[in-house]
Amino acid sequence: MRRILVALCKHEASSFNPVPTRFADFSVTVGQRILDQNRGGKGEMAGALSVFDRHRDVQLVPTFSAAALSSGDLAAADWNRLAQEFLKHLQAVPEVDGVYFCLHGAMAAEHEGDPEGYLLAESRKVLGRSVPIVVSLDLHGIISDRMLRHSDAIVVYHTYPHVDHFQTGERAANLLLRIVSGEVKPVTARVDIPALVRGDELITETGLLGQCIRAAQGIEQAQWGLSAGMLIGNPFTDVPDLRSYSLAVTDNDPQRAKTEAIRLASLFWPHRAEMQETLTSLEESVKIAKETKGTVILKDPADATTSGATGDSNAILRQLLESGYAGKALLPIVDPAAVQAAFDAGVGGIVRTTVGGALDPGRFRATAITARVRRLADGPYRSVDGGGNGGKTAVLEAGPLTLVVTSRAVALHTRALFLGHGQDPKTFDLVVVKSPHCQFHMYRQWCARMLVIDAPGATSANLPSLGHKKCRRPIYPLDDNVSFVPQAKVFLRT
Repeated sequence: MRRILVALCKHEASSFNPVPTRFADFSVTVGQRILDQNRGGKGEMAGALSVFDRHRDVQLVPTFSAAALSSGDLAAADWNRLAQEFLKHLQAVPEVDGVYFCLHGAMAAEHEGDPEGYLLAESRKVLGRSVPIVVSLDLHGIISDRMLRHSDAIVVYHTYPHVDHFQTGERAANLLLRIVSGEVKPVTARVDIPALVRGDELITETGLLGQCIRAAQGIEQAQWGLSAGMLIGNPFTDVPDLRSYSLAVTDNDPQRAKTEAIRLASLFWPHRAEMQETLTSLEESVKIAKETKGTVILKDPADATTSGATGDSNAILRQLLESGYAGKALLPIVDPAAVQAAFDAGVGGIVRTTVGGALDPGRFRATAITARVRRLADGPYRSVDGGGNGGKTAVLEAGPLTLVVTSRAVALHTRALFLGHGQDPKTFDLVVVKSPHCQFHMYRQWCARMLVIDAPGATSANLPSLGHKKCRRPIYPLDDNVSFVPQAKVFLRT
């Protein structure tokens, strides 16, 4: 029997979110429950398990799983606890033949800028040098030297928005089994690209990044290719290694790995300026909304909770109020105190409260509203787009404005929060979507106009406005006249 250890540790950090992530924010699972919860699912772990389960000679050794919604950097004590729990469960298992780690790549902690690299290095001390380790990463991952020195191969998402989680896990598991059997000997080449990108050209189905991804897929389909990808980093994870990367893994062919990694980087670099978001000012966006017939979608990537923002921005709300916008508008916001005030008033009651700046008062000034409580909910919600759990939630109606106010951040890249609380975006003149991208059918397919707003926030697409302090400079677009000659660094574990 081939004993395969599996573990998961996933978190994407926004270093510009002032609220630190805590251990309690993670959903933690250990042992057999990891297999039970992931089998039949859609994530990378589910994809990997589907491969392992097809092999009668594979015995799975599940250890530790922890995942949290994107948010601020991990507080030091909470990161230490997370790392200790991860490693403790590795230390408790007997010898294994291979390891699959499902990681993200854009974690950050108060005193650790490379958490994934730390976990891999410490895992090597526990597992030994000879055990193959294959890692799957988000394409927003950041790959350090330490990560590559202590793993045998990295497998990366090929889609944005991400729809290939399951397939990525399958690719990683298949590659691991080939390494364990001695069929292949991976060698990795990486090119560091001094660029940060954000915007619609990153949509792999239609945008310029898709050209690079299809080239990477071609590498994987070649007889000598094992893994390849473009990692665009997470612009909001301010750590020394933040940048974009091209990656090529070949079967014991360092020169070809270098050549292919350089080719991918050369495809990417010329389009760095086009891979920036086109933004519309708050004032102009509301002016356009007033003049447009049909539903106008205002995308606010600066307060995207799935990118690590707080979700408590009221920047668009304030602009609507100040400009006297009279259309029906639908907005999400996180504000526990406003929710509690609504619960105190009850359904149908009038509440006088403030909204906004509950978590990030340095950016957002609380705004007073008088509203009628239209709906109250306590906990989970479901819809055709999925579900979530915003804790206590209130739907408030302040004149023509409808606010869905949650007690905690939830994913906002679908319509689930709105639909799950009785609000159909198609019935409004204006809808605020706090996400950089959504699936086509959710909004773009039917709306009259969609604008991406230049608003303040921890995940603003106006990257120079964020105030990076730790990432290596110069880097585009934070600096002018950034030069780049692609050079590949090779990693071959011995």
